[in-house]
Amino acid sequence: MLKIENLHATVAGKPILKGLSLSVNAGEVHAIMGPNGAGKSTLGYVLGGREGYEVTEGSVTFDGKDLLDMEADARAAAGLFLGFQYPVEIPGVSNVQFLRTALNAQRRARGEAELSAGEFLRLARAQADALGLDMEMMKRSVNVGFSGGEKKRNEMVQMGIIDPRLAILDETDSGLDIDALRIVGNGINRIMRKPDKAVLLITHYQRLLDIVEPDFVHVLAGGRIVRSGGAELAQALEREGYGELAA
Repeated sequence: MLKIENLHATVAGKPILKGLSLSVNAGEVHAIMGPNGAGKSTLGYVLGGREGYEVTEGSVTFDGKDLLDMEADARAAAGLFLGFQYPVEIPGVSNVQFLRTALNAQRRARGEAELSAGEFLRLARAQADALGLDMEMMKRSVNVGFSGGEKKRNEMVQMGIIDPRLAILDETDSGLDIDALRIVGNGINRIMRKPDKAVLLITHYQRLLDIVEPDFVHVLAGGRIVRSGGAELAQALEREGYGELAA
């Protein structure tokens, strides 16, 4: 599904990714761990197509297509979803308005019929209920006045509605208490643990991985993946830290 080969990227002229390679198949969950400044968020932004992140070498394909040659909206329509560590607020734009517009834009790009207002509201209500988010909050401006946990649950509602094929989630567990962490982790499993989908989960901590249970864990340090393994690798990092791996 996703194949990254020898990826180099800079931000404001500073090299961040320095030869990163990774393959993610459909049906897999991959966790990316590593110290601050290693390039984890940069990887997510590069894959999502954020401006200011320049790829200087290497290639990325998604379902066999050149991802780096696609605009951000085309990547989203192709099935890529980027979850942010700090979800942004959009004053004056309701969640319902924002998500219906986004979903129908993607459906048009794929040649699918748009959802009517009634169809969309039924879908939004089902996803909000599953994530424990009051439907009244869906009528409010995107993330405005939301707590940290509410923003992350709202982002999971967005993911459930958009229904992507590949979710890149940047520190989704950041700022969550125990209950919210369980809700969000179970939401990832419910929405994305399917044979035709995949997840790239960027995190610092083992606690979310206890719920999502990744198939592979990778350590990103110095702009490249320096070690890969199973769940036991995340457990070892939790006990021992990154040590020489991050040197």
